[in-house]
Amino acid sequence: MPKQTYISDLLPNQLVQGVFTIQNCQLGLTRNNKKYLKCLLADRSGRAPARMWNATDELYRTLPTDGFVYIEGQTQPYQGELQIIIQMINIAEPTEEELLDLLPSTERDIEDMFARLFDILDTLKSPSLRALVDAYRQDETLMEQFRRAPAAMQLHHAYLGGLLEHTLNLMRLAEAVTPLYPQINRELVIMGLFLHDLGKCEELTWDAGFSYSDDGQLVGHIGRGLVWLNDKARWCADNDKPIPRDVLRVLEHIILSHHGQPEFGALKIPSTPEAILVNLLDNIDAKMQMAISATCDESTAKSEELGGNFTEKLWALNTRLYRPDVLAEELERAGGSAPVVPPAKPAASAPSTSAAPAAPAAPAAPPKAKPSDAPTLKGGLG
Repeated sequence: MPKQTYISDLLPNQLVQGVFTIQNCQLGLTRNNKKYLKCLLADRSGRAPARMWNATDELYRTLPTDGFVYIEGQTQPYQGELQIIIQMINIAEPTEEELLDLLPSTERDIEDMFARLFDILDTLKSPSLRALVDAYRQDETLMEQFRRAPAAMQLHHAYLGGLLEHTLNLMRLAEAVTPLYPQINRELVIMGLFLHDLGKCEELTWDAGFSYSDDGQLVGHIGRGLVWLNDKARWCADNDKPIPRDVLRVLEHIILSHHGQPEFGALKIPSTPEAILVNLLDNIDAKMQMAISATCDESTAKSEELGGNFTEKLWALNTRLYRPDVLAEELERAGGSAPVVPPAKPAASAPSTSAAPAAPAAPAAPPKAKPSDAPTLKGGLG
């Protein structure tokens, strides 16, 4: 089959055909009580909402909730977004060549990111934390999964290598922020950020599209991350490098609380300064990635062509976003230039529970930690 046009290249009123990833396939009702199909179609370049009018129960039952389909249809501008109106749809089994076009991947070098992440971890001075880092580093199977795993199925960093990219972003944010709050223990923050989403290596699958594994459905990344932390602590103890129980406890708390609030999946509300900072930094990176993806991958001209300067409502952010960079032309005339934003992965438009940053009263700060000399969200979003 000839190479299809990527979603990121689609224009209004353009015919579309080819194999795509289908996500969150549902059967809805119009105001006139007629059934229609609604879903997200995706390839490695991005994602677009899709609708098929006058769908039937029989057709819906033949389609995967998340999987691969061949479709024929046409694009249509709608409220500042481009959606695909499907005329024909069938389940599909993509070839290996087609899979390369379907699964999005980070545009950054995975091995370089992995090395940079461990460069930061290697600045830790605590013997117990260094022992834990070594325990994880020696788990080659887990570290290979960590290199490839997405950070989420739809919302933020939902592409191969997304979890590694997200975790490295958070560590770099912590490197910038923790010197401003020297009373916070930088080492616990860095280690907590490394651990907080690591369970997604087991929660998600990505061999043939992004979905939840059985472990993800039954245990989840918070539970799996907690189990792994205790496994690694036992390994350390067996190798004469025991982890103090109070250190292990505060790391467990960071994993349990990083979603911020119970309604967003947190099992505990952040109750140490370090846990609060992990939650807030997580929120920053997740939400900024969604916002940049939604506003910076289309020109103002294309936005106007689609029908407006605002995106469709992003449920995870609870708003529509304004696209134009109002200073870009002024900076260009002044001899400068607008910031160069690398191509971003699209933000999902599917509903989600998005956590507001948690701000409980913090207990007394731990002993002052010396900031590192090394250079260099979410809260319910992942």
